[in-house]
Amino acid sequence: MSRVLIVGAGLTGSVCACLLRREMTNRVNIVVWDKSRGAGGRMSTSRSPSDASCTVDLGAQYITATPHYAQIHHSFYEELLASGVLKPLVSLAEGELMKVGDHKNYTAPLGVSSIVKHFLKQSEAEVLFDRHVTHICQKGIRWEACPKGGQPEQFDAVVLTMPVPQILQLQGDVGSLLEGSLRQQLEAVSYSSRYALGLFYQAGAHIHVPWAAKYIADNPCIRFIAIDNKKRNLEPSECGPSIVVHTSVPFGMKHLEEDKDQVGPIILEELNKLLPGLPEPHSIKCQKWRYSQVTSAVAGCPGQMTLLSRPLLVCGGDGFTHSNLDGCIESALKVCAVLKSSL
Repeated sequence: MSRVLIVGAGLTGSVCACLLRREMTNRVNIVVWDKSRGAGGRMSTSRSPSDASCTVDLGAQYITATPHYAQIHHSFYEELLASGVLKPLVSLAEGELMKVGDHKNYTAPLGVSSIVKHFLKQSEAEVLFDRHVTHICQKGIRWEACPKGGQPEQFDAVVLTMPVPQILQLQGDVGSLLEGSLRQQLEAVSYSSRYALGLFYQAGAHIHVPWAAKYIADNPCIRFIAIDNKKRNLEPSECGPSIVVHTSVPFGMKHLEEDKDQVGPIILEELNKLLPGLPEPHSIKCQKWRYSQVTSAVAGCPGQMTLLSRPLLVCGGDGFTHSNLDGCIESALKVCAVLKSSL
């Protein structure tokens, strides 16, 4: 039985693990490592420290399926809808037209991280958090992965699904494989950067705005605001309200190297100007997204990049396609095809 390590418990990694389990049952031992404390990656849902039912999506906000992907990824959408992980989005955002018409928009009632958790559960993988991989070294016909502060372990194949700049930072034998055109292709991948601010309120607090989400066009700091429980179409009695604020990309770039504890109050001050009279939140979380969305993917969007065939080392993620659910599914399908042919 082949032992496969997937680095990254985000959407690409979770779908890849799920596909491997379904298509190579009893042939693979799947292990998922992530440097964070929980699953989701940039599909992150954060809980209030005092009320587990009060949550906020700090990364992706909703899912949009084009007619093309709604057809070719039909089975994925049907699975998520049937399990209740996704539901049709009934509250359109103000300030900017969302993609409507033939496009289908969905929300995740339990938060967007529930999409990732669904596929991880289906994969039956051994999922370990606080595992920050720093070195990937070849040991004969296997790879040895070294987590920061932990013991190295060996695998028959390794899948890297973290943002491309983090792949380029890996030490060990990865650097020698990334030479010439491969390195040039990866170094050309670029991302936007932004901050997200999550505000949690006590049950019974009222947020007096007529919309569930709103795009802000003329503010140098804030680009998007959502009342998360309204966005997910949850009744007020089901949880305390929460608000998520996404900054503009220029603001994110300007403050990228600053401490998020210093940036959070700046965003909050601007929010209170836009929405005066907000109740006092009982807790706040500020998230820095250094790698928010891919602005330039690997040329040709191949879905994956195989660095070595024997032993297999393959890269995937939205840096090889595009930054949405369908891009990550597309990459996972390509990576899984490589794994099947190799193993």
